[in-house]
Amino acid sequence: MTGEFSTEWLSLREPADAAARSTDLVGLLRPAGGELVVRDLGCGTGSLARWLAPRLPGPQRWILQDRDPALLAYAAEHLPTAAADGSPVTAETAQGDVTDLTAADLAGVSLVTCSALLDLFTADEVTALAEVCAAAGVPALFTLSVTGEVTFDPPHPLDAEVAAAFNEHQRRETDGRRLLGPEAVGAAAQAFASADVTVTTRSSPWRLGPETAGLLAEWLRGWVAAAADQRPELQLDDYLAARLAEIEAGSLRATVDHQDLYARKD
Repeated sequence: MTGEFSTEWLSLREPADAAARSTDLVGLLRPAGGELVVRDLGCGTGSLARWLAPRLPGPQRWILQDRDPALLAYAAEHLPTAAADGSPVTAETAQGDVTDLTAADLAGVSLVTCSALLDLFTADEVTALAEVCAAAGVPALFTLSVTGEVTFDPPHPLDAEVAAAFNEHQRRETDGRRLLGPEAVGAAAQAFASADVTVTTRSSPWRLGPETAGLLAEWLRGWVAAAADQRPELQLDDYLAARLAEIEAGSLRATVDHQDLYARKD
């Protein structure tokens, strides 16, 4: 799997991610006692660990996995040091492609996690991930997978067309891989169900507005750029300029839908 994610972008989105993730699914986690070992796939800067580790009791060891050594170093350095009950939290890093995960990698692991990652998988890769987790008997918590649903207030006549082009871009073929994009959560849920694993999902939308103007503007630029790349004939410069002006004026709000998924074999 390829992909470049800057520390700046991941840091900018971290507060919105933290506000969006489903705490309901955290309540379903049932640590068995002893050390909780979490393998965090595509960990980026470690934002999921910073959000989840302080919500879980007991000693924890996080295995942070990513292709980018700079992100791995940052994540390990900025991991929380204490769990919900004050128990120690430690980290180790594993550099590598998350699509190469095997059941052997999950030996001794209590939970597999990822955040904002599934849309970059192919259907075969999501199926393989679900099968590996099921074979190892390890539950999975996958957060903030895009669904393709975006709502603006106020609306614009081009919103639906831009969203459709963006979603087409998310499903693009790159390096011989057809990405799942907004179909990722559904594909993951089906793959886990086929492996006799119980799946629970929750909506986890970003709610962006004047209080998150920097993130809203940066997300909008990327959203429109991907749509324009997919459908250059749309000519979106005026649309983007109008929307950025609304952000500057504090009058634009956007809801960007995501879903969280928890899978556990009963």
